[in-house]
Amino acid sequence: MDLAWATPDTIIAATGEPNFPTPPHVVRAAMDAANAGKTKYTPNAGIPELRDALVEKIRMRNGYTVTREQVVVTAGGVEALYTSMAAILDPDDEILLPDPGWPNFAMGAAMIRATPVLYPLHEDRGFVAQIADLETRITAKTKALLINSPSNPIGSVVDREHMTALVAFAKRHDLWLISDECYDETTFDASFVSAAAIGGTEQIISCYTFSKTYAMTGWRIGYAVLPLAVAAQVAKLQEPVTSCVNHPAQYAALAALTGPQDAVVAMRDEYKRRRDFCLATLREAGLDVSTPSGAFYLWVKLGDVGCTSVEFARSLVTDDKFAVAPGTAFGPSGEGYVRISLATAPELLEEGLQRMIGAIARRRTLLV
Repeated sequence: MDLAWATPDTIIAATGEPNFPTPPHVVRAAMDAANAGKTKYTPNAGIPELRDALVEKIRMRNGYTVTREQVVVTAGGVEALYTSMAAILDPDDEILLPDPGWPNFAMGAAMIRATPVLYPLHEDRGFVAQIADLETRITAKTKALLINSPSNPIGSVVDREHMTALVAFAKRHDLWLISDECYDETTFDASFVSAAAIGGTEQIISCYTFSKTYAMTGWRIGYAVLPLAVAAQVAKLQEPVTSCVNHPAQYAALAALTGPQDAVVAMRDEYKRRRDFCLATLREAGLDVSTPSGAFYLWVKLGDVGCTSVEFARSLVTDDKFAVAPGTAFGPSGEGYVRISLATAPELLEEGLQRMIGAIARRRTLLV
């Protein structure tokens, strides 16, 4: 990313940041709150109005019931994940993490001196966690399993049958199940299900964000849904980390939840349109790419290009001015892949794909 930012006229499709503006009514709500003096500290867990609205959102859209006391508003989904890990993991505890998976999972675990143990996501199994792989990684130190559906970087979604099996696995081994559902409203079919909607265990923590759903990455608003005792602990952990979430931004989040949802639907439809266009373009060029059921990424197999995914991604910036994320940024299983973000404007995506297709063709010609 530093290389891309330093290279003029580079098309950047390496970051998961929507190119859409935050909906106007959301921005107005923050301005109104600030003008009304809502600029002070708030309770660690968030303002009551927002937590109540989140209770209703979880019931209506995620299919399970919680109380206000189980919801903690955080500085983005990443803090929800980090403080949740900090509440349940001790140093040297092991946590099972997906490979490929969002790198911040392992970074958060490392910060609290827990040990990340990677489990593979196999292409021929739809990039969904397999119980057999998880069983071989269980030790006396295993404390938690983290799953991510829809997945970053792949866009794979855990369907109800697989989710039921994962919840049963966690219960059988007395594990905490942390479910990162930050892309819960960016799905393209009916396969998504929240882990907590399955039920059967009290040891489920669900993490969400406003960043992707409402194009609010810079507002830093997320939330965790937890069992009561852990929720109280996570609220306390807010104090040394952030004290509380930005006060006006919480009112923006409240407006996002309770106001019109047209922008959510429009963005999801546009991501699907971009997905379908990019899939057709890449496949027509002979590239192997899986079809994401959610999120807004494409996981593209490079094939034989004579270099690592990092080397390819760097040369794609320097030679072709198109930035994608190398697969190994998401774990060792990502070698040979790159991730393309569909959150980039469509005209830039189209041009960037042609540049990448040309770069791959040139490299393959040199190998002949």
